[in-house]
Amino acid sequence: MGLAGTAMGTLWVTRGVAAPPLWRLALLFLSLREFGAPTQVETTPFYIWQTGPWGRCMGSECGPGGSQSRAVWCAHSEGWTTLHTNCDQAERPDNQQSCFRVCDWHKDLYDWQLGAWNQCLPVSLRSAGVQRPAVCTRAEEGIQTREVDCVQKANGEPAEDTICEYFEPKPRLEQACLIPCPQDCIVSEFSPWTECSKTCGTGLQNRIRFVLSPPLFGGAACPNLTELQTCQPGPCQGGESIYSLRVGPWGPCAVPLPRQTRQAETLPTESEKPIGESDKIQNLGGKLFKDADKSSRQGDKRSRESDKRSQGSDKQSKEGDKLPTEGGKPAGPNRKLGRPERKPERPSRQAERSKQQKKHKNMRKKEKMRKKSQERLREQGKVKDPATRELIKKKRNRNRQNRPGGKFWDVQVGFQTREFTCVHKSGNVEALSLCSEETVPVTYQACVIPKDCSVTEWSEWSSCSKECYDPNGPKGERTRIRTVSQFPIGGGEECPELEEKEPCSPLGKGVPSCILYSWKSTEWTECKVDTLLSQQDRRRGNQTGLCGGGIQSREVYCVQSSSNPPSNPSSLRSKEAVRPMDSDLCLGVPPDSTQLCHISCSVDCEVSSWSAWGPCSYENCLDQVAKKGFKLRKRKIVNEPTGGTGNCPHLVEAIPCEEPSCYVWLIVKLDECIPDNGKECGPGTQNPHVQCVNSDGDYVERQLCRDAILPMPAICDVPCPKDCALSPWTAWSLCSHTCSGKNTEGKQTRARSILAYNAGEGGIQCPNISALQEMRSCNDHPCTVYHWQTGLWGQCIEDSSIPATNTSMGRARSDNASCSVGMQTRKVICVRVNVGQVPPKKCPESLRPETVRPCLLPCRRDCIVTPYSDWSSCPSTCREAGGNTKKKQYRKRIIIQLPANGGQDCPEVLTQERECEAPSVCQGYRWKTHKWRRCQLVPWSVRQDSPGAQEACGPGLHVRAVSCRKPDGSQADVEACLKFASPMPHLTQHCQQPCKDDCQLSIWSKFSSCSADCVGVRTRKRMLVGKSRKHDQCKNNQMYPLIETNYCPCNKYNAQPVGNWSDCILPEGGRMEGQLGMKVQGDIKECGQGYRYQAMACYDQDNRIVETSRCNSHGYIEEACIIPCPSDCKLSEWSNWSRCSKSCGSGVKVRSKWLREKPYNGGRPCPKLDHVNQAQVYEVVPCLSDCGQYVWIAEPWSVWKVSKVDLKDNCGEGVQTRKVWCMLNTIDGPSEQVEDYLCDPEEMPLGARNSQLPCPEDCVLLDWGAWSPCQLPCDRNNSRVRSVNPIRQPGEGKLCPSTKETEPCKLNSNCFHYSYNITDWSTCQLSGRAVCGNGIKTRMLDCVRSDGKSVDLKFCKELGLERKWQMNASCVVECPVNCQLSDWSAWSECTNTCGLAGKLWRRRTVIQAPQGDGRPCPTQMEQWKSCLVKPCYHWQYSAWSECKSEGARCGEGLRFRNVSCFVSDGSGQGKSSLVDDELCGDLEPQVDGDTHIILQESCTVPCPGECYLTDWTVWSPCQLSCVNGDDLGFGSVQVRSRSVLAQEPENLLQCPEQELQARPCTEGQCFQYKWRSGPWRGSSRQVWCQRSDGLNVTGGCTATTKPMADRSCDPPCTKPRSLCTETGLCGCEEGYTEVMTSDGLLDQCTVIPVLEIPTASDNRADVKTIRALNPTQAAANTPGRAGRTWFLQPFGPDGKLKTWVYGVAAGAFVLLIFIISMTYLACKKPKKPQRRQMNNRLKPLTLAYDGDADM
Repeated sequence: MGLAGTAMGTLWVTRGVAAPPLWRLALLFLSLREFGAPTQVETTPFYIWQTGPWGRCMGSECGPGGSQSRAVWCAHSEGWTTLHTNCDQAERPDNQQSCFRVCDWHKDLYDWQLGAWNQCLPVSLRSAGVQRPAVCTRAEEGIQTREVDCVQKANGEPAEDTICEYFEPKPRLEQACLIPCPQDCIVSEFSPWTECSKTCGTGLQNRIRFVLSPPLFGGAACPNLTELQTCQPGPCQGGESIYSLRVGPWGPCAVPLPRQTRQAETLPTESEKPIGESDKIQNLGGKLFKDADKSSRQGDKRSRESDKRSQGSDKQSKEGDKLPTEGGKPAGPNRKLGRPERKPERPSRQAERSKQQKKHKNMRKKEKMRKKSQERLREQGKVKDPATRELIKKKRNRNRQNRPGGKFWDVQVGFQTREFTCVHKSGNVEALSLCSEETVPVTYQACVIPKDCSVTEWSEWSSCSKECYDPNGPKGERTRIRTVSQFPIGGGEECPELEEKEPCSPLGKGVPSCILYSWKSTEWTECKVDTLLSQQDRRRGNQTGLCGGGIQSREVYCVQSSSNPPSNPSSLRSKEAVRPMDSDLCLGVPPDSTQLCHISCSVDCEVSSWSAWGPCSYENCLDQVAKKGFKLRKRKIVNEPTGGTGNCPHLVEAIPCEEPSCYVWLIVKLDECIPDNGKECGPGTQNPHVQCVNSDGDYVERQLCRDAILPMPAICDVPCPKDCALSPWTAWSLCSHTCSGKNTEGKQTRARSILAYNAGEGGIQCPNISALQEMRSCNDHPCTVYHWQTGLWGQCIEDSSIPATNTSMGRARSDNASCSVGMQTRKVICVRVNVGQVPPKKCPESLRPETVRPCLLPCRRDCIVTPYSDWSSCPSTCREAGGNTKKKQYRKRIIIQLPANGGQDCPEVLTQERECEAPSVCQGYRWKTHKWRRCQLVPWSVRQDSPGAQEACGPGLHVRAVSCRKPDGSQADVEACLKFASPMPHLTQHCQQPCKDDCQLSIWSKFSSCSADCVGVRTRKRMLVGKSRKHDQCKNNQMYPLIETNYCPCNKYNAQPVGNWSDCILPEGGRMEGQLGMKVQGDIKECGQGYRYQAMACYDQDNRIVETSRCNSHGYIEEACIIPCPSDCKLSEWSNWSRCSKSCGSGVKVRSKWLREKPYNGGRPCPKLDHVNQAQVYEVVPCLSDCGQYVWIAEPWSVWKVSKVDLKDNCGEGVQTRKVWCMLNTIDGPSEQVEDYLCDPEEMPLGARNSQLPCPEDCVLLDWGAWSPCQLPCDRNNSRVRSVNPIRQPGEGKLCPSTKETEPCKLNSNCFHYSYNITDWSTCQLSGRAVCGNGIKTRMLDCVRSDGKSVDLKFCKELGLERKWQMNASCVVECPVNCQLSDWSAWSECTNTCGLAGKLWRRRTVIQAPQGDGRPCPTQMEQWKSCLVKPCYHWQYSAWSECKSEGARCGEGLRFRNVSCFVSDGSGQGKSSLVDDELCGDLEPQVDGDTHIILQESCTVPCPGECYLTDWTVWSPCQLSCVNGDDLGFGSVQVRSRSVLAQEPENLLQCPEQELQARPCTEGQCFQYKWRSGPWRGSSRQVWCQRSDGLNVTGGCTATTKPMADRSCDPPCTKPRSLCTETGLCGCEEGYTEVMTSDGLLDQCTVIPVLEIPTASDNRADVKTIRALNPTQAAANTPGRAGRTWFLQPFGPDGKLKTWVYGVAAGAFVLLIFIISMTYLACKKPKKPQRRQMNNRLKPLTLAYDGDADM
């Protein structure tokens, strides 16, 4: 296919080229050849080489020297493998290559290097079948990729990926991403139309809107923010004003020229000047002003801003701020703009020159008079004495220090000017004369020459605050300072930092080492063990003996380290009583204050079972003088006791007996019966085989029994052929009693049976039935058992025979040291069982236990406490004047060793407290302001040309000095006030030098005090000052009021609770404030009665928040509450142990606990329910049932009952029976009868047998012996044998039957294989009272037969099978550790300094996490309560005043605002309320965090006709990029905008562009946009887009989902009462139904019948009518009408029946069928009831497990 495709491509390319015919034939030939090639390939077999994956890199060394291999084989193209020879050998791939062998240490050398993620590309660009969505609704899915390489960490060199993949999988190379949808610009609705820009003529009206969300991710740009429309208020009367006077900005502040310079400029005099030269000078001056104005506009904005700050920094200067602009009078016209007006002004030049000449003459006269007066003063000064001159000099210096030009402030007052121009409404500058109707503005004002801050050089570095050497501790700090030599004036550059710090460490030989502090701890408390839930037992009231895992705590405190720390922490030095220090001094991590511990469990004594009673033996075989003996039985200690006070029970019990002997002969066996005199049958004897044994039953040498009586041979009988044949005697039964008394006597029995009867007269007859049994006495000793009983060992006391050395363990021995050897005694008595104590001679003296033993006396330990710590620090801060709160300070000492063994007790008082000394009053610094100096006016040389200007009055500036003072009024460094005092007062202030006709008034006094709230009035006054008191116009009280009166404030307060209730807080005990240690409270009180609090807020009559003290409230409502105590899970007691699961071999036994009560309130949780056993807790232990524990016991066979009686011979077929019991087998033999099911049924002996009773002279055989064991492994070729012995030989001519019997060995029938079977592990078994910790789990070996039956272990042991399993293993039961918490921390500072929402928090931490089924940590780790409500006072700006350009209609102007004190509740909801400024007196002057208060700023008043931009809008709310309320993760943004305002239609082309600014923000919110629509008004309605917060917007809603805003029907709806519906079809109004024509058009609208349902209030409630009403009446019902009217309209707009009509019809049909059915059933004849027998038995009540895991 590939070749064919190539050929076709070649042909296609060739068609487009005009090739010669010869080339075409050649190409055609080649293509045909290529077409034929595939058919040739398909006919031959196709074989290719295939390879497997590379194997693991192998090699002897790490690194690049390894090699790896892979499988290579030859395969057919169809996939099956073939011979290698079928593939091309030249193309065979390599099956081996070199590789890099990775070792573990390569992990430190190689790592993955991750590249940055590339740009997110749409999935559609990568996948050919995926199309990009036509409409983007959320975000388009994309994929971004990155490069990931394996590199060397050291140099970044690339390496093979397999190296890094050895340690970590290769990170992903691509990930999904989102491409946000384009978001169009969203704008608000338009504002209302502005007023017309003109009062007459043709003007413009504007309406604007602002941007709410900028265009993002390629969205549409913002539309126009401004809409315009023309307006014509009316024709202009007398022509329209088209020229306006515009003022420019103020120029830089300049220093007035010295008088000499000005005088030099005036030379030559006016008389000597040619005409016009004065104008040149004036023009030059105007040019200076103009150039200065240009430089001001170019760059010196700083001076203007500083001027604004200096002018607006103090509220008291607000009026003064306005004086220069309001009261100033116009100066001379600007020279540059005045040039076109020179010609009209020429007639007045001569008069101007004469005025100038007069002025110069007057000035020269004044200068001469001034020089003369100065000379006179000098002469007078020379007369004064030196002391007076010195005083004057000091006073001048002091005044110079306080003057603004003193040490720090060099305030220099200058002046600044501005230009003004005449502007046409088109914006062009015209001649100034065209604006002659307007008054000329003031072009000068006083200002402060700006000066930058200058500072001195850095001082030398101070000495290091740390005076000792500690390389590991924190470093010290050293500082250097510089002082201000010139403060910034007039907006000059601010001062730099005046203090610099750097860390330091003192070095040098003489530097001492620092005092080191380290953590120290007390002794661990005793280990406290909590019981497991599974070990809860109400009968186990005393838990003192608990053992296992627990928890213990200690107190950790900080101490001063010694120079030589002890090497052994447990040595004497570690218990040295060192003074505790503040915990903050120890830098390291404190040691743990809790730890897990373990109490070793005491092991109870375990003893074996009693042995059988031994023979009567001497008490001491070496001393056999006494004739009294004892029978003993013994038991052994299986488990030695450890720990605790428990002793082992007695191990020997004795019974007195007579005729004791130490050694006796024991009959081992008896030989066969040998007839006497060598006969074959008849009486004979059996010789015994004996062995000498001691009293313990052990074999001893035979010579020891030389004094014992040797057993005699036993008499026996071998029956002859005609004799009666008897079986051998059975073994003696167990003794019926263990002892003999008056009413009890031990007996033993044995029996034999008749095997064959005698032959008539010739043989010995069979005995009577009574002779077939024998009985003998046994255990004839009395039932008096004695034993020695021991008491507990007493306390270890000093042995008086040893010198006393047990001094108090001062401080020299370890904790478990012993100081001397003491002595312990115990009581030993002889006890008779079931009676009590008897004289000691009744018990064997040789077995008497010891009563005294030595012991080690522990040393006495005295209590050791540390010295008292230093007193905790009192508040270091000074108190404010008037503050009387007293604090307390504490100190404590810590117990580091508790007393023991009678040592000295600890003191009762461990903490002390005392009141702190009253702190010193705060060293406050304050600014002192000096008197304002005289008002400095703009130099007369500058303002003299202004019309109406007077030399001694007008606006100006006055300055004052400021100094720093201490509270006592003494002088302080200015730096102290800069650091600690409030902001520095302003140094300059605008002033008005009153002219002679101005009225001067003093400032208002304070209001007089009120005698009571809501009663009377208060007044304040001012007075006329200076010459104003004589002017009549100043006495006008209406224009210049001197008294102001208002009513006294009426303050009424009410308290209201605010916020939520706090957490329930338990009352705190007295606790130390500054913790010197971290003591762990193991059982902190966590429940009980506490209190919760709710804050109270106080409001005045204007609903303004005030201090809570005004409402006589302490700030809180207090309410008692309960914190419920935790209740642990409670389980039942242990059930009884179940039986062992197997009666033979190894099994398990189980006991369980069930849930009795669920936990609540954070109690210890319940263990998980075991769904198999349906128990909450269960315990499984292995058990071993001895296969010989229960045995079958059979009586001897009964006498034969011959079924076919041959009276002559008394022989033939017969039956024997016997009783079989299941008995409990003990060490003394079978003891009591038990249920038969406990014994193995397979081994149950026969209770009856059929057999042949031998006839006389027949051979009589005994019972068959046991089968011989089969040889293992079981095989049918093997067999087993049993034999039988003849007890009576046959008579003549008769033979005995075979005495051997053989049968083949058959697996699982008579031959068995045996193997060990291991059981499962038991649950972890702890010692007696242990609750957790280390235990042992066990498992048992079981011997299992090949048929699956458990048998006795002896079968496996006899085979010598390997036992390779571990039967015991250690295990751990997790200890129940309750959660341990720290104390509550101190209450935090309030989260808010004021307001309603402030909270106080306190926290605690987990010191010991819970383990096992210990009590979990409570969820509440922090608590809060509301802070005391405080009003939030803050400074707040008023709105900017309207921009005003003083003296001109437009141009550069000023706008002002005030800063006032407001109060709020801090919630951010509701407006702040204005209050007296005094309430904000303690606050630093700042507004919204900005300390730079600006009360005035320059602005621009647009000239008439000018097109300009509005001010910036406020920043919009922070908005996230969301879809359906879900954040897409693209951040958030906020925006502000400026719209265009136009005033003149002709100037629209000169309008600037609207502006938009966006910035990222945080904590944005999601907005959703939805279309809203109004009601239809005819064929249209209003449709708009609304934001989720209710704001109507433009943009944001999807255009495709926009509802229809206009509808029209074709043909139009012209019928009466018709309207156009939403579907575009004509319909009828409400109350009318449509009647349609055949072609589906509306024919007419008819009235629908109306169902009117009267109500109780209707007068016609008793009449029900259905009538046709006039629809207009129904529509005209008043809203208060009581009745309801329903319209039934069965037809839809298309003339068809509506769906509900069909529904009603279907319902009526169903109702009809129901009525018919019920009628039929009611009329039908009922059948006779059949009797039914009731089962009255109650079902048993069953309880089902509901699946609750906590049950």
